[in-house]
Amino acid sequence: MNPATRLTAVLGIRYPVIQGGLAYLARAGLAAAVSNAGGLGQITATTLESPEALAAEIAEVRRLTSEPFGVNFAIGHRPIDDLLDQALDLKVPVVSLTGGNPAPYVDRIKARGARLMVLVAGVRAGLKAESLGADVVIGVGVEGGGHLGRDDIGTFVLTRRLVEVLRVPVVASGGIGDGRQLVAALALGAAGIEMGTRFVATQECLAHERYKAALVNAEIHETRVIERSLGRPGRALPSPHVDRILATEAEKPDFAALYPLISGEANYRAAVNGDMENGFAWAGQVAGLIHDIPSVAELFDRLRQEARQAQQEMCGWTMD
Repeated sequence: MNPATRLTAVLGIRYPVIQGGLAYLARAGLAAAVSNAGGLGQITATTLESPEALAAEIAEVRRLTSEPFGVNFAIGHRPIDDLLDQALDLKVPVVSLTGGNPAPYVDRIKARGARLMVLVAGVRAGLKAESLGADVVIGVGVEGGGHLGRDDIGTFVLTRRLVEVLRVPVVASGGIGDGRQLVAALALGAAGIEMGTRFVATQECLAHERYKAALVNAEIHETRVIERSLGRPGRALPSPHVDRILATEAEKPDFAALYPLISGEANYRAAVNGDMENGFAWAGQVAGLIHDIPSVAELFDRLRQEARQAQQEMCGWTMD
């Protein structure tokens, strides 16, 4: 497999694979492991308690790897200005923005020389991100885990359409977890892939073992979409707690009633503490394709093997 794409050139990485932001879970150990394996690892900023905590994570990543890495900022959950300034002061090479309007932050990021990635769930948002100055646009389809767009567009269709209308490199995200899907994304014209759920189920991720086991045991049809009544749908693993969220949405779909059930604390209880009965854990439909918990290095070895096999099987195939 020739790993060079427009994405690898822009980010200075070996393989066109990005690790998603992963609230509470994308910490230094996982990010460094992904970057050392040849992809782009990321730290999540907005679930850290302070700029000083972010600085400590950045320092730890740099202790563990000399490869490029990114810092992800989820817009809308809390003010991010102090965290963003800390990351830029420390000269992080890549910044990604997800979940909201990137416009207030783009000029600051670009002026400091960081590469900017913006995650979108629709074509209009992709065009806006490019016009603002994004170096990379990541398109997440409805199959993905965590918060999604409201248009219910699948990854294949969204990726292909973004490639048609954008000039910057497009990254496919949502429901992707193996090397064959990497080749499929490249065939659509994408310059690479982003994986979130697949990286949760790795040895380096600090997710609780019960969360990882639930991913291994999940089927492709079992995930549930919550928070749709609030206009910010997100895909999660099934659990009694998720059933309570959905019941509340059906009976009293307002933020005040839902907040105790959908708060960051409820996510943390399941994702980090393993309390799957009293919390919720994000997961994409790709959970149904996850069958083990490898190290990140083993996962990249597998990605290469699967991609190579897919290319060999297609070699010489034509529509003639």
